[in-house]
Amino acid sequence: MDKRYRLRSNQDFKKVYRNGKYYWNRNLVLYLSKNDLGHTRVGITVTKKIGKSVVRNKVKRRIREIIRKNFHNIKEEYDIILVPKKNVVDIDFKTLESAVIHILKISGILKNTGENNG
Repeated sequence: MDKRYRLRSNQDFKKVYRNGKYYWNRNLVLYLSKNDLGHTRVGITVTKKIGKSVVRNKVKRRIREIIRKNFHNIKEEYDIILVPKKNVVDIDFKTLESAVIHILKISGILKNTGENNG
């Protein structure tokens, strides 16, 4: 994903945590805040509770790929932070993908509700 679509600075993360809304399901927590940039930015935070660095990086790669595949369905001008819960280590890619899509739906930032992957 292009750098302009990523949340990168600690200040941006803190702003979303402080001013944004949050939604959750069994596998993820999503923090959401409006921005004035004209495009959506996504950040992923994986805590050490998930596991060692190899496991955390695998979880991040999976979530990043799911977001990349579905980025065109996400509404513009939002800052999004995804925080996986501990049980994401034990689930397969398809289950994680449906969890991410589910949390995007309940937060109301999907453009269309059909699962159009591609």
